[in-house]
Amino acid sequence: MPELADLRAAFVEGMSRAATFVAVATTDGEGGRAGVTVSSLTSVSADGEHPSLLVCINRQSPAATAILQNRAFCANLLAEDQQEIANLFAGRSATDRAERFDRVAWAAGDIGQPLLAGATASFECRLATALLWETHHVIIGRVNMVRLSGSGSALLYGQRAYRRAIHLDVK
Repeated sequence: MPELADLRAAFVEGMSRAATFVAVATTDGEGGRAGVTVSSLTSVSADGEHPSLLVCINRQSPAATAILQNRAFCANLLAEDQQEIANLFAGRSATDRAERFDRVAWAAGDIGQPLLAGATASFECRLATALLWETHHVIIGRVNMVRLSGSGSALLYGQRAYRRAIHLDVK
């Protein structure tokens, strides 16, 4: 049986090889305005009373705490030219958390959640349920509104770097 540290290192390396789209989860309300860059976001279902999606956020993130208190959030899928926004909300700049929203263009959605300008898609959600799993909150939201931009070119992250999708001619 592998040592736990070896298993973790192999897991992290293996997951780094899986390219995924980059999103910023944002929230606003009584629990405060907050946002965090996430790579763990996926659809749950397009069916049911509302479509639903799932996002995983570290329990120590102020954004997770704010989402749970506000009971609403927006999942903003970033466009391939929005690396600076991804870095900003990932905490890779000297910008204070409270000032992040001052450095980006955004507007409040139908239920008051911050929709980031230029995102390829923004999904405004009401919190349906959340589960604390070890180090992360697994958050499921009911989608109330979707805003699509004119660009479908999403920012990707894989092999520890930002990427962009290209069309492959396979014959």
